[in-house]
Amino acid sequence: MPRRLRHPRWWALLVLGLWLGYALAMLTRLPTWAFPLVTGAWLLLARWRRWGAPANPRPAIRVWPWSLFPLSLWGFYVYLAASFGEVDLGAVFFHLQAGISEHGGSGRILSALLHTLGMLLLLAAFTWLVRVDRRWRTTERLLAVMLLAANPMLYGLGQRGAAIVTDDGAWLDRQYVEPVILDAPRSPPNLVLLYLESLERTYADPERFGDAYAPLKALGERALVVEGVRQLDNTGWTMAGMIASQCGTPLMPAGLLHDSQFEPLGRVVPGIDCLGDLLAERGYALSYLGGASTRFAGKGVFYRDHGFARVMGREELEPRLADPDYVNSWGLYDDTLYDLTVEEIRRLERQGEPWGLVNLNLAAHAPNGYPARACRDRQGEFDGADILYSVECSTWLARRLVERLEAEGLLENTLVVVASDHLTMRVSAWEQLVAGQRENTLMLLGEGIEPRRLSVEASTMDVLPTVLEAMGFVIDWHRAGLGVSLLSDQPTLIEEHGLETLNARLREETTLQERLWEGLAPSQRTPPPDAVIAPRG
Repeated sequence: MPRRLRHPRWWALLVLGLWLGYALAMLTRLPTWAFPLVTGAWLLLARWRRWGAPANPRPAIRVWPWSLFPLSLWGFYVYLAASFGEVDLGAVFFHLQAGISEHGGSGRILSALLHTLGMLLLLAAFTWLVRVDRRWRTTERLLAVMLLAANPMLYGLGQRGAAIVTDDGAWLDRQYVEPVILDAPRSPPNLVLLYLESLERTYADPERFGDAYAPLKALGERALVVEGVRQLDNTGWTMAGMIASQCGTPLMPAGLLHDSQFEPLGRVVPGIDCLGDLLAERGYALSYLGGASTRFAGKGVFYRDHGFARVMGREELEPRLADPDYVNSWGLYDDTLYDLTVEEIRRLERQGEPWGLVNLNLAAHAPNGYPARACRDRQGEFDGADILYSVECSTWLARRLVERLEAEGLLENTLVVVASDHLTMRVSAWEQLVAGQRENTLMLLGEGIEPRRLSVEASTMDVLPTVLEAMGFVIDWHRAGLGVSLLSDQPTLIEEHGLETLNARLREETTLQERLWEGLAPSQRTPPPDAVIAPRG
């Protein structure tokens, strides 16, 4: 090895350059191939400026840089961006409070350890540079302030903290309409709600993603296909996506409203009625089946608390498998989950009363997916990384499930809703996904549902009133929660106010949050005098 390369200067500068390139690649739309170019540019600049080897060197001083803490915070933020794509602090807070036991992300543990090791090397390299180069020592305090001020995590926390003094912290709460069924059809239909994990409608573009979405497109030829379902803040992970689409509101974490900060949540959004509550009041028998554990992120708590009599996840379903070893790190593969789903629908159908079933699959779960054995037999070998392989698996199995239920006569007088729970997190096709506008999957099939494509500006909050009206229920002003029925001529909140306005309100307000978690802690919410929503013509 050349003598120059044995000097700690170049190793320290290389570590700093690698982190700079990596951070820019993760936090911006800079293509990953530009990562080494950024590192190379940094090293050239360092050589030109003689960083770490000033022209008039002075003895190294044993100091600890002020920037170590700000750098650590940025390192954590970069890890979140590298793991999930777009960082949602609400997801972090909610999972910490709802519980993360029984998660299947074992690969993320290794990633976290590698990031931690990388951060230690970064901090060591930066400390060395500050100690040996007086120029860095005299400016790094300013750098520390700049790093803190620019960190999106601290900016987001600051906005939430400022919510308590905002001039109008109840605008969203005033838009909220209590979900109420005013009238019902004589023979109310059953409901099958299939959540396809991370399977956004963006994949429907054949130029970018080939035929990965084709099986679902074929199913959509006889369905109402909704285009333009955007993703609001606080709706971008599984529990948040399900609550948005079943309760008509974003999942604003409990925060300090949870009076037992070191215990998992005992209830999830107890202050509002959701789809399950409304259907249970109408005599529906409700079941939830999911391949993953219901203990993770409060799924079981949510469904049991909102009208579902049977809630089954990995713990309940795994003992029923013919091959107990045929599971993945998260839980059941989709082919066996769907077999059990058919069995459950047969059981519900035999009872002779209206029923509803909610199902959550796993096949396209980031980062690589969990394609089932049936898909590997059909599609060939899986390389372990190609998310489009897993997306095709998910769409094909979902279409096969619907066709199987139809063939058995189990979908008579039944509305089928196929939806993504949220937009996907970082996957192998990430650069193609973020190259354009992204949207969620939403399609409805059933008697009386005209097959067509509906282009709107909507969000997953609009799913609740849309499903209720598609089932023939009459609801108050075509609204439920913050959602507006897409079967009506009423504008959605996004169409009226824009996505960015709603996201800004979510960051700045607390009154709706208090409504969601009312009953979890003593209520702090006092309705403003103008909190009544006027009828919309």
